[in-house]
Amino acid sequence: MSDARPASLWLLLTGLVFQGLSGLYGGGALAWDSTGAVLQMPLSLLEGAPFATYRIPGLILFTVLGVGPLVVAAGVWRGRAWAWYGTVAVSGALMIWIAVQVWTIGYHAEPPLQLIYGTLGVALLIVALRPSVRQAVGE
Repeated sequence: MSDARPASLWLLLTGLVFQGLSGLYGGGALAWDSTGAVLQMPLSLLEGAPFATYRIPGLILFTVLGVGPLVVAAGVWRGRAWAWYGTVAVSGALMIWIAVQVWTIGYHAEPPLQLIYGTLGVALLIVALRPSVRQAVGE
């Protein structure tokens, strides 16, 4: 990757780091306190979901949508060719996460987290598909 990184690459890095940090925070909080009280998420939200507590979803969120995007961001920063595929995987995982969440527990407009993170997943994919990003990452 050259020293002159395109704006779209900075946008991608920002989105990946934001997702990674929020995944670490949210997933860590849910894994730590499986009742959801720390995040003010009642267990009643899990009605219809295959989980009785937030522990397993928290661990998945922490690893797949927390650690994963940060590893991919480091790869993008270093210009690793696998990082482009990693970005596509992270965006896909985020969109699937939100789709499954809406399917199992329904859509919740307040707070609009499902909308925000669903949009982020789509935005990451759109930015990753830009030729300038593909060229900069080395895909």
